[in-house]
Amino acid sequence: MPHSQVQLVVTGDDFGYCPRRNRGIVDCFLQGAISNVSLLVNAAFAKDAAELAKRHNIPIGLHANLSEGLPICEKLQKGSSLLNQDGFFHGKMGFRKMLQEMQLNMSEVEQELRAQVELFQELTGHLPHHMDGHQHVHVLPEVRDIFARVLSSHQIKFTRVPIELGLHDCSWIEPHLKDFYLQVEKDSLNSVEVFIKHDIRWPDAYIGLTTMGKNMSVSRLKNALQCSMDTILRREIRAGATAPSPIGTSLQPRCVTMELMVHPGYPSLPDEGGCGEGPDDFSQSPERLHEFHTLNSSELLEFYKEKNLRLCAFKDLCKPPFSLLK
Repeated sequence: MPHSQVQLVVTGDDFGYCPRRNRGIVDCFLQGAISNVSLLVNAAFAKDAAELAKRHNIPIGLHANLSEGLPICEKLQKGSSLLNQDGFFHGKMGFRKMLQEMQLNMSEVEQELRAQVELFQELTGHLPHHMDGHQHVHVLPEVRDIFARVLSSHQIKFTRVPIELGLHDCSWIEPHLKDFYLQVEKDSLNSVEVFIKHDIRWPDAYIGLTTMGKNMSVSRLKNALQCSMDTILRREIRAGATAPSPIGTSLQPRCVTMELMVHPGYPSLPDEGGCGEGPDDFSQSPERLHEFHTLNSSELLEFYKEKNLRLCAFKDLCKPPFSLLK
């Protein structure tokens, strides 16, 4: 079962975080290195980012944030289970700890998610083309059910399911990060049934956990993309005799869909940006710039052409068949 084409969504996350991040993401888009962005509406420069997206016609979705900075919902700003003693979200691991200890009020999670969708619409003039979770909070237990309900009620059809092929074999990832990524994968697998139930879609393959920051290189991106394409083809060939293709017949080629999550930008200045607490260490490090240069590599852009990978946005995708998850 040959593939006529691969639709590749290259999503620049954390749009709105700071002016230098915004500028780097826009430059990446204009140079053809990314094709989609994900907006943090509670970030310090979200309004500027939304205006840049309008000016340059950049496809944009919502990067729902429950773990960093301040909430959007005014009611929750005055006191909430989502906030620590300093009045900020609990952080990436703090949020997970509070969830595990059943200390979070799920109705407040829903209020905040809905408030972020509403602000996104106010800033951009339209609903998100897709919606995922900052630091992958959207696939966590209980949160995923609320997340799916919010997407369904707003008819937002696409999300991210961060299950990456080859994750278990990546020796270059630091042990604590690998443990976190493997937990994200487990949570994502447990989210599949919930998202399907609400008719929420996602690409056939995802790449991004193993290639973040300093771990990104042209060779690793090429290997990850090729591995994903090969795996999809093998699984479809095995299933082809019994499973109909999404376009009606197992003898016809179909378009494969993939997402590459990236974080390009120019390093943040120490006191500029963030989501209420200033920019984090990753944003101030050279790792953002490293991603920027890697994504703009002529070798990588030529690889896209060679493999018939067409960069596009979530709003352009054909309906994914969930082929990797059956």
